[in-house]
Formats: sequence, structure tokens, C-alpha cells
Amino acid sequence: MTLTQLRYLVAIADAGLNITLAADRVHATQPGLSKQLKQLEEELGFLLFSRRGRALGSVTPAGAEVLERARNIVAEADNIRAFAANQRREVQGELTVITTHTQARFVLPPAIAALVKRYPDVSVHLQPVGESDVLDLLARGSADIAITSTAGDIAPGGGLALPLFRWQRRVLVPKRHPIGELRAPGLSDLAAHPLLSYESSVRPESSLRRAFEAEGLMPQLALTARDADLIKTYVRAGLGVGLLAEMALLPEDDRDLTSLPAPASIPACTTWAVLPRERVLRDYTLDLLLALAPQLDRRDVRQALEINAPHDWPPPPEWQPA
Repeated sequence: MTLTQLRYLVAIADAGLNITLAADRVHATQPGLSKQLKQLEEELGFLLFSRRGRALGSVTPAGAEVLERARNIVAEADNIRAFAANQRREVQGELTVITTHTQARFVLPPAIAALVKRYPDVSVHLQPVGESDVLDLLARGSADIAITSTAGDIAPGGGLALPLFRWQRRVLVPKRHPIGELRAPGLSDLAAHPLLSYESSVRPESSLRRAFEAEGLMPQLALTARDADLIKTYVRAGLGVGLLAEMALLPEDDRDLTSLPAPASIPACTTWAVLPRERVLRDYTLDLLLALAPQLDRRDVRQALEINAPHDWPPPPEWQPA
């Protein structure tokens, strides 16, 4: 049994039993990965996965036990490597960031640009996904850091959550739209028009839906999307009234769009960095985190990870463009 075999086993499980995808993620060939899996099963004396022809069907009960222990072994091996690399002051490696389209497009570019300038030999892998997918992918071990948002100040689960900044939602309409004549539109004003917002707005637990329901109203969601640029595109097309994050608005949008504050009953949001617990951070990961939230202390972050305990973090500041 080798560490490589255990790493391949974890990769297969995290790839949904897709051998091709797993091989790609661990930079191996499909035949090579399959051969290592077969050798591991022969050594153990039982199947880790059931088979459906040549494809893998499901994790066997014995395989689930092995997989749980393999995850711990692989994670600790990675921690040792990260610790050693930090001790050697290595400035090369890989950093995978999972986040939403809005954060990837409008928040991260200055911080990642500064990181790459300081660490030119670090390869950054940015994976924009839907808000509901961010923490799931982090839990599967697919990222070093996740950046996501919640309404209010309730921390997300799935790891060590650090508050980065707070932000407001904005109402967006074309110039000369009736809503644009209002200085502070209320929910009843928005309820009278088709709304364009993020795809998370369709979920029953959405803070937007709860705000409308609290006033006995129902939003007319004409379009939802992951990408704020798409929402702006369809606002310009006259499909309805946009409701999106303030950081998604750019100076050039003022030429043909009017931006107004969202109703006060729609809560502000907090953007968080979520780190896998008991993970040794590479120095460059911590530098990215501090670039996004300079109010955090480097030693506090490392200590919170080491002892795997909650921490009284400084209040996050209001969003300010870089």
C-alpha cells in the first residue's frame, strides 16, 4: 500500500467514481490509475468499489471504511508537505480557490494579481461556481479556500469561516425606468415589476424571498443567473428590475443604468473565506486571505486552524472598491 494509491482512491471518490476525471485531477493516466486501484484491492483482499461492466458502480461498505481513513492519511501528508514548504520558504505551488461568479469577477482580481506578482511560480486555479456549490466542493477537498457570502452575519459551515467584508444589494434599472424616479424604492415597488437576480433567490430559504414574504408580497422572478454581468445585460434589454451585489456595479454602468439602494428590509450580506479545518496553509494562501481582509491577524488565523476552535474575529468592514 502506498500514499499514491490512497491519493488515487480519494480522487476517484471525489470525482464521482469517474476514472477519467480522477486521473486528470491527480495528473495521472487513466490506465495507470486503474492499475494502482486494482493493486490496492488485491493487497487488501476485497473490492473498494462495485463494478458495472468496466465502470465503477458504488463504494462498497468496506471501501467506505478504507476511504475515510485514506482521507485522513492524505490530508496529513499534505499538511506535512505544506509545513515543510513553508519552513523552506518555498515560493512555488498551486492554489485552488472556489467562489461565486460575482466574487471572482469583481472582488478577487486585484488580490490575485498582487499574489501572482509576489509569487510568480504559484499557479492559481479559480473555479467560479453557483453559491450552493461552493461549500460542497470545499468539503470534497477540491479547494484550498472557498469564498462565499451569507445574508446578515451568520457564518457558513463546512470549515473555519473568517469574515472578510460586508456589502449591500442594489436595485438596477435602465435610465428613464419608473423605478429610477424613486429615491428609495420599497419592496412593494419592486413587487410590481419583474425581477432579475441571482439564482439563489429561487431557494425557499433565500433572504430575498423571506423579506418579501414578511410583508405579504411575492417577488416576480423573471430571470435568475449566477453571473452579475448577465443580470445587467438583461436589465439593459428591458426584461425587468435587477437586484445584485454592489461590487458588481462599475463606473461605466452609469452611462445607461440607474442604481438605487435596495429596500432596508433586504439584509446586508457578509463575504467569508472558509478554510478546511486542521489544514496547514501555505504562506501564499494566507497572503491572499490578508489581501482581502487586512483587518485579520496572520497569527490568529494560523492558531485558529491549529486548535480547530472558533475565534472572535474583528468586525468586517464595509465593502470598498480596490
